[in-house]
Amino acid sequence: MTNRNYAIVGTGALGGFYGARLQKAGLEVNFLLRSDYEIVKKHGLTIESPEGDFTLAHVRAYHDAHKMPQCDVVIVALKTTQNHLLPKILPTLLKDNGVVLVLQNGLNTEPEVAKIVGAERVVGGLCFLCSYKVGPGHICHLDYGTITLGEYAQDYKPIGITDRLHQIARDFKRAKIHIKMSEDLLLSRWKKLVWNIPYNGLSVILDARTDELMANRDTLILVEQIMGEVIAGAKSCDRIIPDDFIQSMLEHTHKMKPYRTSMKIDYDESRPLEVEAIFGNPIRVAQQAGIKLPQIEVLYRMLKFVDVQRQEAERTRRLLGL
Repeated sequence: MTNRNYAIVGTGALGGFYGARLQKAGLEVNFLLRSDYEIVKKHGLTIESPEGDFTLAHVRAYHDAHKMPQCDVVIVALKTTQNHLLPKILPTLLKDNGVVLVLQNGLNTEPEVAKIVGAERVVGGLCFLCSYKVGPGHICHLDYGTITLGEYAQDYKPIGITDRLHQIARDFKRAKIHIKMSEDLLLSRWKKLVWNIPYNGLSVILDARTDELMANRDTLILVEQIMGEVIAGAKSCDRIIPDDFIQSMLEHTHKMKPYRTSMKIDYDESRPLEVEAIFGNPIRVAQQAGIKLPQIEVLYRMLKFVDVQRQEAERTRRLLGL
């Protein structure tokens, strides 16, 4: 039995799901919440899942990071648009020998966290999970759930699989969460972007679920072309993704239950979009190596536009009290 304790920073569809599974497996998990705090403190967390529904009637819910116990593993499951909050949260939550596990989308998220706690205390995680929040404290898991773990080192230098990676993996496996371990975190991040960039971007711009994008010949061609550009971006970082990886991702998505991507859900709920982490950062990294990603840049510019428009409309709505 482990005596490691965990903190979840961002108890949404992702953090809430994994944190609840860890607690259900008997680990101590402390949840940092904002708008859902009162309901979760009173009623706990409810998870619907094809792997079995369950409710945690009592959870360690907090509204203030400074009132939480220090933890061995702090899981960052916030959207990257909220990363400006981390400098005030992470130092107070982390034990002296603790580690931050970054479960966020996009590229160059670990370096942001490393500036706060030090590169030697950062681990990255790539989640292939279909889930959404039904309401406060109520999460619906639709499909998948695998996490790929990888150690972070300065400039994403591969440092192999460490003992602490194995220790964290054991806790997640105990919670019946499938874990893979990566010797090269940067390569794994680019592989995740092969899926994230086309489906997140097109789902917002074209107002479509994953199954709708897959069912149309023209959008399927577009998805494949964009995936090819992501592979070119990875190559600009000396990370080689084989071309048959595209077919593998397409097959996964064909089998997936109809799904609104996380970015589409954020757009529909008038929340800021993770445009910079998922699109802007990869474009800039490739540009530094002299590689252009024209179709991804088109998506990036369009998403920047719709994001600003949606946020301005939301501010107007709030000002008018609608």
